Amino acid sequence: MFKRILTTACYTGAIAALLLTLMQSLWITPLILQAEVYETAQVTHEQTHEHAAGAHEHEHDAEAWTPEDGWQRTLSTFGGDLVVAIGFALLLSALYNLKTPAKPWHGVLWGLAGYATFCLAPAAGLPPELPGTVAADLSSRQDWWGATALATAVGLALIVFGKHWLWRVVAVLLIVAPHVIGAPQPAEHHALATDALQAQFRVSSLLVNAVFWMALGTMSGWWFWRRESVRDELSARTLVR
Repeated sequence: MFKRILTTACYTGAIAALLLTLMQSLWITPLILQAEVYETAQVTHEQTHEHAAGAHEHEHDAEAWTPEDGWQRTLSTFGGDLVVAIGFALLLSALYNLKTPAKPWHGVLWGLAGYATFCLAPAAGLPPELPGTVAADLSSRQDWWGATALATAVGLALIVFGKHWLWRVVAVLLIVAPHVIGAPQPAEHHALATDALQAQFRVSSLLVNAVFWMALGTMSGWWFWRRESVRDELSARTLVR
């Protein structure tokens, strides 16, 4: 069982990570680079108005290594995407082991559920932000993101697998609760990038992640279903013999 889950996650996660990195390189990275132009200009402007000690501190911070634009940045992005994709693929494969997809395309539904849980629901309160955007405290945002994803996952599970209408009512309340409470927000909203660039980045991020999750669900569901079909066929042949 563990070998089947691990094999499915590694193969499908690697392919999905390649697809995600390609889409990010085409549609996400150019927007981030544009935002970094505004951020760099702002930092340069602030440095010209600081005293020598402050300027020295900024120069020291700038010495920290960051991947350069081009292959270094793309490779770093792929490394992060690979870890995330395999992690999510492991989660899907573990769920498949509890309830095997009856049809190859059932993986698409699991992928859509993952997208709703880990992207759509959290983005309703904490949308993707470009560099140079003022945000609330990181730990508060992480806590709200995790609680929202968990509540959405449990809610969707109750809607799909709940036998009684009461469970569906509880599911709706769980899904709505984090948004009623509200995501942590900064005292003052401010972004260096233009509103048009921010809107384009948010839409692009959501669309790219939607394609990623559908691809991950489709491939992992098909792979798991195929292996189950082959195993059932071999078992049937053994019984006949």
